[in-house]
Amino acid sequence: MVEYGMTPLQAAIAATSGNAAILRLDDRGTLREGTLADLIAVEGDPTQDITALRRVRFVMKGGAVVLSN
Repeated sequence: MVEYGMTPLQAAIAATSGNAAILRLDDRGTLREGTLADLIAVEGDPTQDITALRRVRFVMKGGAVVLSN
């Protein structure tokens, strides 16, 4: 999406909360009470450099840590 003109932030929003909204999945896509706790932490700032999303350092799925390094 970034290659076609979106900013990194716009692409990240489209891929997370944007897709959740399109699919009417109200329990995901944002970090707030009552939603599923699926999240990642990456090395770098993906809002400035979308390739930071390739450097995953932490994964939480359903509230449980799956990867931590």
